Amino acid sequence: MKRAIKISLTVIGILFIIIQLMPRDHNESGDMPANDISKVYAISLNVGAILKRSCYDCHSNNTNYPFYARIQPMRYMMDRHVRQGKEELNFSEFGAYSSRKQRSKLRAIGESLDEGSMPLSSYTLIHRNAILSNEDKATLMNWVKLTSDSLLLKK
Repeated sequence: MKRAIKISLTVIGILFIIIQLMPRDHNESGDMPANDISKVYAISLNVGAILKRSCYDCHSNNTNYPFYARIQPMRYMMDRHVRQGKEELNFSEFGAYSSRKQRSKLRAIGESLDEGSMPLSSYTLIHRNAILSNEDKATLMNWVKLTSDSLLLKK
């Protein structure tokens, strides 16, 4: 029995080491592209700070990776979340979206704020500073409305 446990632990250790060799997605461009939402629309410093703190890690081309993101399987899970988040909404590419898609994404942001579905609870569990206060939500809702209204005027 002791031998079986020792073999099992050795196999698990070897597998843990092997999975560390899996390549990582790097979502760290370091620059702010011309299509970034902050370059396309007027965003107050307050709104920009909220977006960067609570949204940009998964919804932009610049993720601030914590230390544990270097260790598999956490790295794989984070890469997957970031990939899915960017597929849904990418603030770094927002200006390249059509006006219709921009309105749709802004509406979805408002709905997510109403529902409290973003940021994900699995994200805020570890990143406590990303939790949106009621004041943050009201600030973002006001910005979403103003930005949506400006899009309607451009039509």
